[in-house]
Amino acid sequence: MLPGTNFRYNEPMKAAKRHQKNPRVSVLTGSDIDHIAKLANLPLTPEQASELTQQVGVTVGYVSQLQSVNTEDVVETSQVTGLENVLREDEIDESRILTQEEALSGAKSTHNGFFVVDRVLEEK
Repeated sequence: MLPGTNFRYNEPMKAAKRHQKNPRVSVLTGSDIDHIAKLANLPLTPEQASELTQQVGVTVGYVSQLQSVNTEDVVETSQVTGLENVLREDEIDESRILTQEEALSGAKSTHNGFFVVDRVLEEK
């Protein structure tokens, strides 16, 4: 259970399977999931897309409940812990510096003093 609630973490997914017409489910279509999967370069089977449509719809439905929360008298905040970023000056640790030859010594492939790596981007 989530602290301070009677809500179990996996309840939305169970609710999606039990209640096809769950009022908390947002209107999310299979084409929305297909579009998101394409943007994320995720190959999905039709069964996976159908299941994700239902599951993500339940999640979006729960999150959309926040729109009904009255926040008129709530003070805006970006964080509540009082912690601040701790910064330090950049310092060069001479004992950890490698020469170019040392850095390239274990490389599988080099060219003109640089590492050669396999292409990671696809050509369209």
